[in-house]
Amino acid sequence: MYSPLISASGRGSEDATSAVMASKARFWNRVARKYASDPIADLDGYERTLLRVKEMLSTEYEVLEIGCGTGSTALRLAPATRRLVATDISEQMIAIACEKLASHPVPQLEFSLADADGALSEDNAFDIVLAFNMLHLVSSLSQTLKSLVKSLKPGGLLISKTPCLSEMNPFIPNIALPLMRVVGKAPSVLCFTAAQLQSAMEKVGLDIVSVERHGSKGKDFRVFIVARNVNF
Repeated sequence: MYSPLISASGRGSEDATSAVMASKARFWNRVARKYASDPIADLDGYERTLLRVKEMLSTEYEVLEIGCGTGSTALRLAPATRRLVATDISEQMIAIACEKLASHPVPQLEFSLADADGALSEDNAFDIVLAFNMLHLVSSLSQTLKSLVKSLKPGGLLISKTPCLSEMNPFIPNIALPLMRVVGKAPSVLCFTAAQLQSAMEKVGLDIVSVERHGSKGKDFRVFIVARNVNF
C-alpha cells in the first residue's frame, strides 16, 4: 500500500506542504461525482492510448498509476499486469474507484490514497509508472518526476499523457483558467509545452523513447510520452 512521505526541514515547510495537499484534495473531492459522470471528450483518442499502453505492459510487470481519478483506466489496464497499484490524492475519487472494483473485481488491481507531489515510499519497486492527464496538476514538476524515477526499477518506463497548456490558445491558460480558479471551478495547473516537459524528464535521468499524439479531433494538446529510467 502506498502512502506519501513529507520531507521537510522544519515545521513551517511541513505545514505548507500539508496545506497544499489538503487544498488539492478538497477540490477533487468536491468534483469527484461529476468527474465520474462526465463523458470522455475524445473516446477514439482515449482508446488509441489504451491500446498503445497495453503493447508495453506484461503480466510479469508491477505497475504504479498516479492520479488515477475514479479508476476507469486502471480497471482496463490491470488485467495486462501482474499487479497495478492505482493512487490518487482524493478520497472521493478512490471511493468511487473502489465501488467500480467491487462491481467488477480485478485481482491484479488495488487502489490507494497518495499524493504524487510527495516522495513515494517504495524505491525501485515498479517496472512501469503511469501518469495520465495529471503531470500539469502537480505542485512541482521536477520534484514529482524525481519521485517517479525513484519508484521505477532501472530500465523501467514512465508512460504519460499530459495536456500541454502552453500550446493552447493563450486566452485559456492566461485568462480563462485563472478566472475559473478564483471561482473554484478549476484546480491549480502548470503551463508548459511538450518540449519543456521532455526537457524536465531528461533532467531527472529519463531517456525519451517516443513522443506521440493520439487525438482524433483536430489539434491534440495532450502529448503521449514514453520515457525510460536510465539511472543505474
